[in-house]
Amino acid sequence: MTGLPFSAVRVTVPASTANLGSGFDTLAMALSLYDTVSARVVDGTAGSARVAVVGQGADAVPTDERHLVVRVIHKALAELGFPAPALRLHCQNAIPHARGLGSSAAAIVAGVAAGFGLAGFDLRDKENADRALQLAAVWEGHADNAAASLLGGFVIAWQESGRFHAVRTQPHPDLAPIVLVPQAESATHTTRGLLPEQVPHADAAFAASRAALAVHAITSDPSLLLAATDDRLHQDYREPAWPETIALVRRLRAAGIPAAVSGAGPTVLAFPPGGVLPGDVAANGFDAVRLPVDQTGVRVVPQT
Repeated sequence: MTGLPFSAVRVTVPASTANLGSGFDTLAMALSLYDTVSARVVDGTAGSARVAVVGQGADAVPTDERHLVVRVIHKALAELGFPAPALRLHCQNAIPHARGLGSSAAAIVAGVAAGFGLAGFDLRDKENADRALQLAAVWEGHADNAAASLLGGFVIAWQESGRFHAVRTQPHPDLAPIVLVPQAESATHTTRGLLPEQVPHADAAFAASRAALAVHAITSDPSLLLAATDDRLHQDYREPAWPETIALVRRLRAAGIPAAVSGAGPTVLAFPPGGVLPGDVAANGFDAVRLPVDQTGVRVVPQT
């Protein structure tokens, strides 16, 4: 017996876009594209799992206890004082993998949320949410994407004294994000390897000013987004990995459209006024998808 208060939960978790220009590892936003995980405790060997996956990554992820969501559920339950049960999962994935839309963070948040849900810990409670964020961010290595998927809306994340923190702020209602998604996949560790150990002082000052401006633009004045999403901190360094992505960002910005690399790429994030991209900007090889800001974050529903 596991002693868990609930035997099954259904978790819905949004995608996210991080950095938003110069807000490297700090600024992120939840987007209305969702993975759904149904997790049920079943009879079987403790710690074992059977996983059915439909949609993104269906043929590329483990279908047993090695699956990322299962491993995170077991980790979350251990942190909450419960042994690892046998699990059956059904994953309906809509978030593209390795495209800069927070698929790994979404999976981690889904696992943490499922563990908390099975254990009867309500994530609407701030103390529980803070604890969940810490677990997710430690696993992910940074808090921006995880915080956005957990809390929804627009988040500011930081690390202090070895702990991760985030605050949620309300994005302006006129924001109309569009993501331009290529077929190529990314590996965050590879693109991070392109970043220099040091940047010029002028570039650091530029990044600080634009990240601060982005908070104001996203929450209060979207007319400032073109300036606010400019970057000298990381995007150009990643051009060797994603030349088409950087070229598209530059074309959009030259046309007056606020645009930036989404996370580590190769997806491009744009904020065209009215949510409509100009027809004269070439975006061959990219699928444009309008994704409103998700306002809720992860949702956990106990199942019978």
